[in-house]
Amino acid sequence: MELFKYKNADPKTLNSLALAFIGDTIFDLLTRGMILAEGNTPVNVMHKKAKAIVNASSQSQMYYAIENILTEEELGVLKRGRNAKSHTSAKNQSITDYRRATGIEALFGYLYLKGEFERIEELYSIGLAARGKNNEKTRQQTQ
Repeated sequence: MELFKYKNADPKTLNSLALAFIGDTIFDLLTRGMILAEGNTPVNVMHKKAKAIVNASSQSQMYYAIENILTEEELGVLKRGRNAKSHTSAKNQSITDYRRATGIEALFGYLYLKGEFERIEELYSIGLAARGKNNEKTRQQTQ
């Protein structure tokens, strides 16, 4: 088996929750890699940074940041992921944020299985930058 090549996993035939299953891991791996690249930091600090990004609320903000720049195909995957009927929900998160987050994860899973790694990184970076701007606006409004 070649690492990272899944010959039997055709992203066009998988349901949205299956795509979100792998996409969740891809999103988490990108986040942890980015945090690790910032330099050697105590693990508990890195974990707190990751938790601030890998959650439904943060991913929901990213959803809005990237939805207008997606191709028609990508937008279809994002919306199918958002509309998928999951039997679980996030703790301490709204159901709408949780569904948008599932859409993001489904999109990342889809792109990953298609081998579109640069596109994943591009969308992640755009979403992360927008998330940072939204958090800065919130901080300024509460001061």
